[in-house]
Amino acid sequence: MQPVNLEMIFNLLVEALMAQVKSNEAVTLTLVGEHSQFIRFNRARVRQTGLVADGDLRLTLIQDQRTSYRTLPFTGDKGSDWLQIQTALAELRQEVPQLPVDPYLVLPSGESTSRETHSGRLLTPETVAATLLPGVQELDFTGFYAGGLSVRAYADSVGQRHWFETETFNLDYSLFTVAGQAVKGVFAGSHWDDQAYGRNLQASKDLLAKMEQPSRPVSRGQFRTYLAPAAVADLVSMFSWGGVSEAAIQRGGSALGPLQRQEKELSPQFNLKENFRHGATPRFNSLGEIAPVELPLIVAGKLVNTLISSRTAKEYGDVSNHAEPGEYLRAPEVSPGALPTDKILETLDTGLYVSNLHYLNWSDRPNGRITGMTRYACFWVEQGEIVAPIENLRFDESLYRFLGETLVNLTDSQTFIPEVGTYGHRHLGGIRTPGLIAEDFTYTL
Repeated sequence: MQPVNLEMIFNLLVEALMAQVKSNEAVTLTLVGEHSQFIRFNRARVRQTGLVADGDLRLTLIQDQRTSYRTLPFTGDKGSDWLQIQTALAELRQEVPQLPVDPYLVLPSGESTSRETHSGRLLTPETVAATLLPGVQELDFTGFYAGGLSVRAYADSVGQRHWFETETFNLDYSLFTVAGQAVKGVFAGSHWDDQAYGRNLQASKDLLAKMEQPSRPVSRGQFRTYLAPAAVADLVSMFSWGGVSEAAIQRGGSALGPLQRQEKELSPQFNLKENFRHGATPRFNSLGEIAPVELPLIVAGKLVNTLISSRTAKEYGDVSNHAEPGEYLRAPEVSPGALPTDKILETLDTGLYVSNLHYLNWSDRPNGRITGMTRYACFWVEQGEIVAPIENLRFDESLYRFLGETLVNLTDSQTFIPEVGTYGHRHLGGIRTPGLIAEDFTYTL
């Protein structure tokens, strides 16, 4: 994809395509595109760098309750892109009549249009390394920087049109001790701030200094635990996998089933919502439907809404709130609590400070049990002071405990934990969340 006017080229392709649609057909065309810079660092040196201009079109044809699609490269050259679309449309017209009928297939409908552009203030490609590296020259710094323009677009044969573009960056990095222990950090946004980067890096350096001490083995059991925002983000992300989905609840496979049936409840301190106000990800979904700017999901520990796609609404006679067909979180936000961040260790008193988690999975989804491992800078704390790093532990705990009966407090500030994936393209969005302290968090190994 060449650096051209992406919106203009996309609109020209849409106009040409829609002129070809027959009366018994419905067609959608989507675009995922980017102009990005990527830099890989190792031992505080640039090891790989490059500028990427890339894009994918997805053409979907619907006819007689049957559907199929093709994914095509978006080059930004109208002539070659149009030839690809014409070829794909001809193939789909041969293929779709051979497919089975889908009784819950949702046709494009409505008249919604939108256009959002979010300009950022990013580092220029020439200054990224010179800005990031001076503060880590003496350290074993490894990381990945991605920044630039991301685009999402949608058009269909009933006239819906959406365009979303945003300029963002994220730096996903680790600092290593001589012994190979690591502190994980992430810094992201749309407007680069040298001072904020310095504070973020200094917080990681402070933890790194504490990682130099010999690790302390911790036996399995239940411990008062502080879960930092990155750890909370990983736990809340599990809600996208058989949690807040209405289809999962209808089919009896949701971890929030007991909450929906009012058999259990979470702490009144816990609130979760979808919040698109920050502009980190588009409100329109893959059907061109626009989600509410805000949608409360859990309020004061009670489930007040689930994510309902139009397909699920059709299947179960419900009302859609324009979730994606997968009914996963797109713009999640956990409300802050009342715990000042400078009082975290004092309030924790004695227990575990957990910075990061990984390998999460449901160990008992119908009852909301999650298992996983601690990772990176995790510490044993005594009387409000970090004593020593710990060896990795496996946990197995119910969300109805650490977000319910054993939740002590949430911090009074939120941290934005971005999506840093680049599989296929740069991923958008992330989660805004505080940290939290829970009593008797269960570690099994």
